[in-house]
Amino acid sequence: MKKHILTLSLLISAVVLVACGDDEATTSGESNGDDVEEMTIKFSHVVAENTPKHQGALAMKEYIEKESDGAIEVEIYPNSSLFGDQDEYQNLVSNNVQFIAPDLSKFVGNNPQFNVPSLPFMFDNDEEAIKFWDGEKGQEILGSLEGDGVVGLSMWPNGGKHVTNNERPIDSPDDFEGLKFRTQGGQVLEAVYAALGAGSESIPFGELYTALDQGVVEGQENTFSNIESKKFDEVQKYMTVMNHTRVDYAIFTNTEFWESMNDATKEIVEAGIDEGTEVAREEAKSLNEKALELIRERGQVEIIELTPEQIEEFRTTLEPIYDEFEDEIGADVYEAAREAAK
Repeated sequence: MKKHILTLSLLISAVVLVACGDDEATTSGESNGDDVEEMTIKFSHVVAENTPKHQGALAMKEYIEKESDGAIEVEIYPNSSLFGDQDEYQNLVSNNVQFIAPDLSKFVGNNPQFNVPSLPFMFDNDEEAIKFWDGEKGQEILGSLEGDGVVGLSMWPNGGKHVTNNERPIDSPDDFEGLKFRTQGGQVLEAVYAALGAGSESIPFGELYTALDQGVVEGQENTFSNIESKKFDEVQKYMTVMNHTRVDYAIFTNTEFWESMNDATKEIVEAGIDEGTEVAREEAKSLNEKALELIRERGQVEIIELTPEQIEEFRTTLEPIYDEFEDEIGADVYEAAREAAK
């Protein structure tokens, strides 16, 4: 009888040990299994659906859900419907959301090198900006937030920015004098507007339409797709086509989440991000072109298109900013950006 009891006890102990081992492997994300893990991934962003960012997010979602046979569900929250500019990063750090795609200028407080899209007239087009961020120096900057438990994966362009305002047509640096503009924030953008004799204020994107309507600021700067999709032309009188600075995004994820996936799951998610990146990059130019045509058709703003001579006047006015921030951003970053801009 005692022999049977001992045998039974040993069997129970073995079962318990195996069960505990399986549980530890699953929760640590180190399972050697080939099965795709079932999970729900949340992707939060602050812009509208008819923008390059959202189209990229949709492509990412469709690929991941299809290739995982529905094991992975991707929930997309546009228009600041889950988290806004002020709190999306903190919630990514806390793993309350797994992907965000913020304007890179939002991270200048973490690393001043994220000011690159704000350098005046650095890049003429999306291709030049993509070349920088896909290069060694750009990837180094995207990886600089790992101390917060966040990793940057891939740059998604939005395009060059243009200026709208309610006071007067702008076609020279002097026309900025005394006006206040909403910007995405950051040391370089503040310096740009100060050099033009204007004020700048950082207002969450989701609150910008109301701020313009109520006169909190006289103007703002943004891409054509953001101006059109948020209907800023309804509450502005003038738009100057400038392409002086840029809005560029990147996909960021929580490091703990990223490292917890088994190989089969991560392979699908990574491929989904690649798919989303390709679509976002393709859509950026075409959606901005379509947005400009829609703004023209609506006819609610006077559109000012600068001549090459007028653009050169702006370049000359803003050139000292490069010297002002060279030590902070880095001569090596300037060199890599200028090389990409060739």
